[in-house]
Amino acid sequence: MPFYYRMGEIPHKRHTTFYKPNGELYREQLMGTKGFSGIQSILYHHHPPTQVRETRKYADRKLEYLPQEDLKHRHFLSFDLPAGGDPVSGRQYLLGNQDVVLAICIPTEPMNYFYRNADGDEVLFVHYGEGELQTVYGTISYRPGDYLVIPIGTTYRVVPKDGVDSRFLVIESQNEIVPPKRYRNEHGQLLEHSPFCERDMRLPERLDTHVETGTHEVRVKKGDSLYSYFFDFHPFDVVGWDGYLYPYALSIHDFEPITGRVHQPPPVHQTFAGQNFVICSFVPRLYDYHPQAIPAPYFHSNVESDEVLYYVDGNFMSRRGIYEGSLTLHPMGIPHGPHPGKIEASIGKKETKELAVMLDTFHPLLVTKQAATVEDASYMSSWLPSAE
Repeated sequence: MPFYYRMGEIPHKRHTTFYKPNGELYREQLMGTKGFSGIQSILYHHHPPTQVRETRKYADRKLEYLPQEDLKHRHFLSFDLPAGGDPVSGRQYLLGNQDVVLAICIPTEPMNYFYRNADGDEVLFVHYGEGELQTVYGTISYRPGDYLVIPIGTTYRVVPKDGVDSRFLVIESQNEIVPPKRYRNEHGQLLEHSPFCERDMRLPERLDTHVETGTHEVRVKKGDSLYSYFFDFHPFDVVGWDGYLYPYALSIHDFEPITGRVHQPPPVHQTFAGQNFVICSFVPRLYDYHPQAIPAPYFHSNVESDEVLYYVDGNFMSRRGIYEGSLTLHPMGIPHGPHPGKIEASIGKKETKELAVMLDTFHPLLVTKQAATVEDASYMSSWLPSAE
């Protein structure tokens, strides 16, 4: 989110001498996007970030997609996925295309290394759990319902609180993830009709500068591979930074829903925009107040858009046979909408308590082999009258 922030110690002017107490220079690093024309921050390190002792390929990470042999709605029971791994190695990828991939992570192990995505921004949605997102920019505490937005190139690790399980919905982009343009003015400030504002965003709360030495591994994702970089010092050696590029948290519980006299279309729930995809938040809200309003959504075809819904909590009013952790895929080109009886049941209702995250993509999504292991094969037939 482009507004200025600073932490720790920085010199009065950019690109000028800045000395440690022992008389040595701090090492200035510009972290930016789109060459030198995007948003950026300047960080001041104890050590040169280029001072790498060893590099080697760690592993390949090419996703295995299934051939699309049918065009149908699909339902995946993500709570049937096994827990395991750490907050990065434990990611179980379910859907993806050339713009974005989606994973579930239920970590059981700590990260004994640091991680950096060199391809694009990431969003970690915290379904449950507490802990810290520790980054080169500082630390952000997380709790259930948080979107953790991590810019490209950020070195970080996720540290769940001891004894508290965490579960994440992971969205990895090939580009930036930002608040929708229509909610921002020409200067980037969020406008009055936006469903959230800057004060809802939680930026790094503290900057812990590490000066200890010893071997530290940073795993860097680039393309379909991971590479290990080994440093003789802690990568969080930043004494201060300032700028417009940094991680932040936004709670889904701080998203204020937009309502109307009649049913509002899905774009009113939009929270973030990526390249060829959007992320939306469905939160508890009052229903439409026209005296003849039908609160349930009308049937609609996703023309040039695949729709993914991840169900977090509550009773999603237009669906049945859906559970916490359910993930549905409604592909472009065929209509979908409420299950039988749900339209009639919604009439006269005053509010909904549903909580869900939606991802709409403008290129078709492919299904991984792992997703197929937790698929509800009967989902496409759930709209038949006999299914009531």
